Amino acid sequence: MSPDDYCQQKTVQSGSSFYYSFLFLPPERRRAITALYAFCREVDDTVDETSDQSVARIKLAWWRTELSAMYKGAPTHPVTQALQPHLAAYNLQEQHLQAIVDGMEMDLDQSRYLDYPGLRKYCWHVAGVVGILSASIFGARNPQTLEYAEKLGLAFQLTNIIRDVGDDARKGRIYLPVNELQQFGVTAADIMNFRHSDKFEALMKFQADRARAMYDEAFALLPKEDRRAQRPGLMMAAIYRTVLDEIERDDFKVLNQRISLTPLRKLWLAWKTYIRG
Repeated sequence: MSPDDYCQQKTVQSGSSFYYSFLFLPPERRRAITALYAFCREVDDTVDETSDQSVARIKLAWWRTELSAMYKGAPTHPVTQALQPHLAAYNLQEQHLQAIVDGMEMDLDQSRYLDYPGLRKYCWHVAGVVGILSASIFGARNPQTLEYAEKLGLAFQLTNIIRDVGDDARKGRIYLPVNELQQFGVTAADIMNFRHSDKFEALMKFQADRARAMYDEAFALLPKEDRRAQRPGLMMAAIYRTVLDEIERDDFKVLNQRISLTPLRKLWLAWKTYIRG
């Protein structure tokens, strides 16, 4: 199996909405973004699928070393071997890839966030910086496009947090800020014991409104000259915002289920966004 095939398999198996936007890219950009996404999956799985935190830290340290080796032209993992040829072409910075590893390590260091600024810092590491790297691969002539991409990545992560409240609770994590739980009268015990209530719905409506505002802030920053190149991100946004709408339509019943779209609907939304340009 070639490094590119390995990354393709990793991306398809994830079932992520991101895959559907990759389908519309030219081959070279598609290989680059697929390798980037596979890297994100690898380091994320290092934390999520390793029960021993000390082992997870060792694995993350290995990835830090592997990233340095990749930038020196000596990658050893299929993902870094697939990504290395694209570093110069799309100006992918090592500091951004290392920041993603930092974000994964944050999951080992804490399972609660006191306030939104703390949560936003985490979101930047695991999603905002991914947006910057992705936009560079898609094609960004205007520097403001990277600001758009960073905010769009944050919006995606806020949506993920809303969608995955129940799943995260089963892993012992609550990403909803502590002071906002207090504001709406929802306790950590309510979340960990999957107790749905009117108070919980109000809390989640607050989270959804913030996510939508972040999407709007991102779209307002996207320069006209880069809009066509950035269509993959807009496709992802169409899918993620539709998921957010479905969650709200179902009264935020995310504690005991994971609301998602069918593959056909994701493909339809991606295609429709692509056609509209």
